[in-house]
Amino acid sequence: MFKTELSPEVQAAQEFGNPVVALESTIITHGMPYPQNLETARLVEETVRASGAVPATIAVINGVLKIGLTDAELETLAQLKNVAKLSRADLAACLATGGNGATTVAATMIAAHHANIDVFATGGIGGVHQGAELSFDISADLQELAQTAVTVVAAGAKAILDIPKTLEVLETLGVPVIAYNQDEIPAFWSRGSGLKAPLRMNSASEIAKAHLTRMSLNVPGGQLVANPVPLEAEISQDEMLPIIAQAQAEATEHGIRGKSVTPFLLQRIFELTEGASLKTNIALVLNNARLAAEIAAEMGRMRA
Repeated sequence: MFKTELSPEVQAAQEFGNPVVALESTIITHGMPYPQNLETARLVEETVRASGAVPATIAVINGVLKIGLTDAELETLAQLKNVAKLSRADLAACLATGGNGATTVAATMIAAHHANIDVFATGGIGGVHQGAELSFDISADLQELAQTAVTVVAAGAKAILDIPKTLEVLETLGVPVIAYNQDEIPAFWSRGSGLKAPLRMNSASEIAKAHLTRMSLNVPGGQLVANPVPLEAEISQDEMLPIIAQAQAEATEHGIRGKSVTPFLLQRIFELTEGASLKTNIALVLNNARLAAEIAAEMGRMRA
């Protein structure tokens, strides 16, 4: 019913049993302007390779589900206009109508699982938005973590969200939330959130074993690895909280809703921090790519 294409690099990796790490594409199409988006995408892919795995950036181009992009396709995607932002609800429709789409966390998880890729690196997951008790604005990423057997490495939930409520929903859905090398859940740009992590693991090997054990129990869903941003790149929570509050107040004032909320907030925070938030965002994505590659390599060794 639809066409899937693996990049030559991903196809070769799977044929030889080498580790593969999935990467989302909304950071390219909705995260930053050209050519910075292309430079960042290439840097993330190179970080995965340098850490011992093969990158598989996922997107829909002309109705084809691309599992891994060639450099030419990466450049094309970085310059495309009017690219759909795909989640679980939109992915099939985009494929069926021959559209172009960039995958969010949920859609990337679906595509990765479809292609037998177990590990996915991103910046931060979606979650429960501030005021969700009135708006019911809750990301599909949380349900996806409960359903799809992919380990997602992120710097926690995006700090613009209601992190305590996000953790509560993940607990209700039975999603393991694992802080890497610390007891506290990170808050995206900040290493700490003030919230104790449900689980802590200190090595890629432990995380890989937990994923494979969960699969052997036939428990549906994946696991979230909350990997703190490197110390030298973080912006403290004390500094970020008032900036986030200002951006959220402006979003409410302008009636920003639904899928438009996150891009609006991230852009305003970028402006209010004079670009520092984007530098931290890039640093944490690279950090997550490194850890994801290590986890994928450990899974490969355990299966061998």
